[in-house]
Amino acid sequence: MSRALARHRKPTPFPAPRSSTAHPHRKPSLIARGLQGRRAWAAAALAVPVLAVSGWVTASHWPGGPARPASVQVFRSAQAGSLTRVQPVAAPLYQNPFRSVSGLLAERVDMGADFAGTGPVYAIGGGVITSATASNGGWPGGGWITYRLTDGPDAGLMVYVAEDVTPTVQVGQQVSASTVIANMYNGGDGIETGWAMPDGASAESEMAAAGGISGGGPFPTMIGLSFDSLLTSLGAPAGSGSGQSGNGLLPAGYPAVSG
Repeated sequence: MSRALARHRKPTPFPAPRSSTAHPHRKPSLIARGLQGRRAWAAAALAVPVLAVSGWVTASHWPGGPARPASVQVFRSAQAGSLTRVQPVAAPLYQNPFRSVSGLLAERVDMGADFAGTGPVYAIGGGVITSATASNGGWPGGGWITYRLTDGPDAGLMVYVAEDVTPTVQVGQQVSASTVIANMYNGGDGIETGWAMPDGASAESEMAAAGGISGGGPFPTMIGLSFDSLLTSLGAPAGSGSGQSGNGLLPAGYPAVSG
């Protein structure tokens, strides 16, 4: 072969090296997939006790403070790895029974606490209705509703709502702080609410243990001031006579008079 011919001959190409990505879309075999699945399962099984131990340490020791109470729940963000402490908020056991009354006006404290206005009257808290009538001759306006509290610090005590109210409940009905027990109307007498006798016959102030004070006074009574203090602690306006010295006695087991 002449040198001129050899000078222009293209060199024979060497075979290109086989790339590991030569078949990017080739599916793995059944055996390979089985091995991959086992590896993933094993990794997950190992992660579970690690997370459990991590959760126990986190729940037992809050950085910079004592151990958290059992009611606090701790969550770990999967993305940021941060901690969030969530404290459940319990609804209050007792609530203002006149929170939706229009034109609510606090009047005098006598055997109970007197109010004027119109609108729904709620139970203070959980209880059971023991009386519900619109025609009680012993009270102006005729309304007479009693219920025994079944929860909270005053569970077992009897509450009355009287005078210009129309009952919306029945005897034996279970109620809560979200139950409307009566509708208050503007009949000229207003309403009176307070602690009732254990049998629900009348106001507790008429009991000998409370001084035996009926509608003729003297007012305010100690038992009336006790109920007025409870209402003001729930957000109701204080009645006339609130803060004065009370007449009669405050039987054991009734809320103390504040102020």
